Amino acid sequence: MAKALLGYVGGSDPRLLAEMRRLQQRVQDLESELVRIQAENDALTAAASHDRIMESVDAHQAEPALT
Repeated sequence: MAKALLGYVGGSDPRLLAEMRRLQQRVQDLESELVRIQAENDALTAAASHDRIMESVDAHQAEPALT
């Protein structure tokens, strides 16, 4: 009964272990890519925000500086 629940006794299948390692590496690669893309997105968002602030300043309507 225990063999039926746990599978055959004879060790792990090397193909299964290789596939598991490949999938774990793929997950790590995707997590790294996600972190890189999030950092790039944050930088682009900050740059776009800075550009909007600079565009909202109208130099023609600004008051002259005191001298």
